[in-house]
Amino acid sequence: MSTQLLHTKKNKQKKLLHWLSLLVCVGCIGLFIFSISRIEAQNDIQQQEHLQEAVSRSIVTCYTLEGFYPESLAYLEEHYGLTYDKDTYYIDYQPIGSNLMPDVTIIKRKEA
Repeated sequence: MSTQLLHTKKNKQKKLLHWLSLLVCVGCIGLFIFSISRIEAQNDIQQQEHLQEAVSRSIVTCYTLEGFYPESLAYLEEHYGLTYDKDTYYIDYQPIGSNLMPDVTIIKRKEA
């Protein structure tokens, strides 16, 4: 009888170790997925900040060289080489006047 109890005890320990290792694996996978999503979110924020800086730099360069703020975003694209992913970002460009800096809002489009 004692060998049968010992055998049963070992089986319970094996099952416990099996479930414990499975739980650790699931936890590691969850942590990995969470980390990847955080990195992607941070990358999106940085991309939008870089685009904002590029647009602002183009606007100021235009004003410095030509003496007026551009009337449209297309002007910056054509004359100052501004490029961006139009499928990813929408830029709301609102000129206020030739001597006032335009209002620029950058919005990330929803992913399909």
